[in-house]
Amino acid sequence: LQLDDRKRKHNLRIIWNSILYLVKTGCQWRMLPQDFPKWQRVYYYYKKCAAMGQFELLLEHLRGKVRVKLGQKSGPSLGIMDSQSIRWGNNRSLKGFDGNKKIKGIKRHVVVDKNGFLIAIMVTMANIHDSKAVILLMRGL
Repeated sequence: LQLDDRKRKHNLRIIWNSILYLVKTGCQWRMLPQDFPKWQRVYYYYKKCAAMGQFELLLEHLRGKVRVKLGQKSGPSLGIMDSQSIRWGNNRSLKGFDGNKKIKGIKRHVVVDKNGFLIAIMVTMANIHDSKAVILLMRGL
């Protein structure tokens, strides 16, 4: 993983552990413990990896390895889609109303393989029907 040409002050393993800590605990960037590098440095590497698509590549690689260990082909041949409506009050632009579930907020659409491994995810307004969302998800795949 080559992120930049300059000499690093911190080992990438420490940066990776910092990102995992944030994901696991759900804490804010500025609340990162003193054991880790400054939050600005961790955030810099996070944004760089996200922009390069490193997280998607890592997920795809790990999913393929586990599937091969289970005696399956590395690439999924089947996708299962589901959605969930969630109350969400922080962002007016993403507010919709799901008439079936009587929920005002957003809807997350997820595609998994037969083992339950994540293939794709998308967040929309709650009023977007699954038949419309599947078209957008398929474009992303």
